[in-house]
Amino acid sequence: METTNGIELTDAARGFLKALASDTRQQILLLFGGESELTVGEVAERLGLAQSAASAQLATLRDSGVLVARREWKTVYYRVDPNGIARALADLQATLRACCPPDGSCG
Repeated sequence: METTNGIELTDAARGFLKALASDTRQQILLLFGGESELTVGEVAERLGLAQSAASAQLATLRDSGVLVARREWKTVYYRVDPNGIARALADLQATLRACCPPDGSCG
């Protein structure tokens, strides 16, 4: 999705913005303070969501690079991916600088 000025969001930045576009996903992300890992059931219980809804939201967060998952037998544990978030934020910041530089030369 290139724009007329040649500036384009990376997949990482686009995924990060999509992840944060939902109030529910924002609430889920806030559950992952510190080094905590949570299961789908724990997220669903804490936010009063159906497990299927929690699972779908967690999948979006994982696919966007905000969370990572690990499987232990039948249980999947999710945790924040600081490297994925840092990469997305750096890409987003670079895009914003290209779009509207701090020197005010964006027209």
